Amino acid sequence: MSDALTTLLAEKGTLLADGATGTNLFAMGLMSGDAPELWNEEEPQKINALYKGAVDAGSDIFLTNSFGANASRLKLHDAGHRAFELSRMAAEIGRDVADAAGRKVIVAGSVGPTGDIMEPVGNLTHADAVDMFHETAAGLKAGGADIGWLETISAPEEYTAAAEGFARAELPWVGTMSFDTAGRTMMGVTSTDMATLVAGLDFPPIAFGANCGTGASDLLRTVLGFAATGTTLPLVAKGNAGIPKYHDGHIHYDGTPELMGDYAAMARDCGATIIGGCCGTTPAHLEKMREALDTRPVQPAPSLEAIVAALGAFSSTGDGTGDDGNRPARKRRGRRAA
Repeated sequence: MSDALTTLLAEKGTLLADGATGTNLFAMGLMSGDAPELWNEEEPQKINALYKGAVDAGSDIFLTNSFGANASRLKLHDAGHRAFELSRMAAEIGRDVADAAGRKVIVAGSVGPTGDIMEPVGNLTHADAVDMFHETAAGLKAGGADIGWLETISAPEEYTAAAEGFARAELPWVGTMSFDTAGRTMMGVTSTDMATLVAGLDFPPIAFGANCGTGASDLLRTVLGFAATGTTLPLVAKGNAGIPKYHDGHIHYDGTPELMGDYAAMARDCGATIIGGCCGTTPAHLEKMREALDTRPVQPAPSLEAIVAALGAFSSTGDGTGDDGNRPARKRRGRRAA
């Protein structure tokens, strides 16, 4: 049987995902250092509002408040034993919001990295990592999530362990990595490496791509790298709303809603069919992204120069693959940037 995401993608062609979790929860009063996942129990109305904000802005998919709901991360808050429970709560709230939407909306169970480094570099064993990912995936499934959504991964070993966790839970999944180090993940994975990794998994994701990282320009260059591999899987682009800047004691992202509208249309032109925002992306950004996807015609894939002109300069000269030809010089950020 086809999963809900694949079915909806076949119907609509392009799907709008949601925006940031942390950015929006901080705006609701979450304090730095607190575990957002505890709000699934303590502040369920705010988690409901988080999800509903994305749905009301036009998102076809939203991620649950469960990014850090694994035993390793939760133990820092004396809640390591509650990974299944808090994951289930996150999905249950999401299920209520999606079922009340009046249209088909996908509840995607967010699964982030464990926070530990896997062997042989670190101490986390493959078996323990699989167990942690399975516990979170099982809780999300029990709460009614349509799919799992692995995000912000940097190590191929952790991505592989998560795939096994989802397989054990029998939960279809999407998986993204964060390419934040000169076109590579922190552990050195390139866009080509990731496509090869995904193709070799016994229980592969139903879609894959990139999230977070640095700016929207860098993320689109990575998406072009995925598309160049010839993969037939749907591609995900979930970029930050501009570049983070520290101001008055807080981190702010300089990407305007208009810039994120440009980004969404360009992400589709680059080959992504599931497009959302990451850090700094609010419902106001999502509304402009929805409008852009609905009203702008599909164009040929943009050149790197066109991406820079619209969204701002890349943070590095190359994309990490070693093919640095046809790279535009760093340019001043385009006029639409904040």
